[in-house]
Amino acid sequence: MQTNIEAMAMPQNSHSILMAPIISNGGSPARESFRRFFECWLVEQNQQLQELISASSSVAFANSNHPDADAILQPLIDRVVRHYEHYYQAKSRCAEQDVLSMFSPSWRSSLEDAFLWIGGWRPSMAFHLLYSKSGHQLEAQLAELIRGLSTGDLADLSPDQLSRVDKLHQRTITEEKKISEKLGKHQETVADSSTVELSHVMSDMLQNRDVPGNRSLDNIEEQIENTLVSKEEGLQKILKKADELRLRTLKDILNILGLTQAVHFLIAAAELHLRFHDWGKKRDDEVPFQ
Repeated sequence: MQTNIEAMAMPQNSHSILMAPIISNGGSPARESFRRFFECWLVEQNQQLQELISASSSVAFANSNHPDADAILQPLIDRVVRHYEHYYQAKSRCAEQDVLSMFSPSWRSSLEDAFLWIGGWRPSMAFHLLYSKSGHQLEAQLAELIRGLSTGDLADLSPDQLSRVDKLHQRTITEEKKISEKLGKHQETVADSSTVELSHVMSDMLQNRDVPGNRSLDNIEEQIENTLVSKEEGLQKILKKADELRLRTLKDILNILGLTQAVHFLIAAAELHLRFHDWGKKRDDEVPFQ
């Protein structure tokens, strides 16, 4: 098949890459197209980070009870959530063409790779981010809170919110474990009976021995292809479940938080993602080629 990567060159934004059809070239991965999409998506995330910081500062300066606070923050929060949805839509489309690239993404640094869970961030990490940011803001505004003043940010989580977050955290951990177990069982199929037999047959052929039975070389190669395709399809299903949990966890946390709190959480999430990516890329550049 003819590649469509050229048609996606120099996109105006990441949405233009998503809308363009992702077509593999002779079965090879569409890795490069997603790498360019991801780089564009990061630029947009950084732009949205600046907007979140600006909106947070404006609302805080005008008082969090300002009548226009909802009108300022809600559309921005919705747009940031759509940006995450956009990412997972593009990822899903690319995974249909090349799921293996999603498990070993060349667009991420070695540092990021070391902390990936099934091709992305571990959903339960979002709760640690929430707790860490809440703790930092609590320390910074302890005097106001002692005086009974409401800060409106993550230092001001109510007992009901903390209870709901904890319950969501436990549910998320349970779902994480189920998906991890599915991946573990699927990984074990690498050593199932049919794969082991095929590896033995090919080893015999490489040593110039006869092909066992009446099977031809074409027949064996077809069996190998079918076996590998089946394993990739299993990975694609597991990746889809993991990505669905990631996006659902983000939305569920935001639904528990107030608007100002949600903005602070999204700021923390974007800052962590962007800076960790930068740190990893810098370390990769500093490692001498062996």
